[in-house]
Amino acid sequence: MIIQTKGIVFQSVKYGDSSLVVKIFTEMLGLQSYMVKGVRSRKAKLKPSFFEPLTLLDMEVYHKPNQNLHHIKEIRVDYPWHDIPFSAQKQSILLFLDEILYKCVREELPNKAFFSWIYHSLIWFDLEEKYFMNFHLFFLVQLSRFLGFYPTSPVRSPENIKIFDMQEGQFLEREPVHPYFTEGIAAQKLSVLMQSSVENLKTIQINTRERRLVLDSLLAFYQLHLPELGKIKSLDVLRVMAGDLKNNAG
Repeated sequence: MIIQTKGIVFQSVKYGDSSLVVKIFTEMLGLQSYMVKGVRSRKAKLKPSFFEPLTLLDMEVYHKPNQNLHHIKEIRVDYPWHDIPFSAQKQSILLFLDEILYKCVREELPNKAFFSWIYHSLIWFDLEEKYFMNFHLFFLVQLSRFLGFYPTSPVRSPENIKIFDMQEGQFLEREPVHPYFTEGIAAQKLSVLMQSSVENLKTIQINTRERRLVLDSLLAFYQLHLPELGKIKSLDVLRVMAGDLKNNAG
């Protein structure tokens, strides 16, 4: 059958001399794999740029239930990036988020709310020219909601928070008996991010050092709940770019 759907590219892998196998999170079909033949040949109708990380697509696809590899009938970029191609900082964040999503999302059934959240969050990120430096932190916090281990909302104001228990996903006043917790400014900023929306990210004050502490805590939180996550290869590039991001820290 032929299905019309929007899609978000998670990964593309070379296959043979001129083809790709592309993992795409689709609105109507969940996570699917597609064989794209001849895309790297001179006469290709489909452009390799269609399959760059987290590209937002509009597609017609051939879909057969219980088949692992499908084919694309028609495709176009649904939302062309405006600012991301011209910002090395944004590109490093995009690659980091792409790797996280590729390793975390395994939904082979449609989840339209999840798809819509990713889709519209990425558009906001592209359009926001100045206050995007904490977007990846906010994204990780909110992503955990869809992955099933979102923390319990803090009942205290951020300045009174001392501990974040990563195992139980709770904010505490004293250290738990296990070693899986973060404390101090990282716990406080995590609570702020939980109580924020994408629209008011510009009001959150997190400097470069704090941003690194929060990101380390979030990755430890993820790896505790998703042991298969493993090492994030794009993290080193993100850290290199953090020196440039500090100019936007406010």
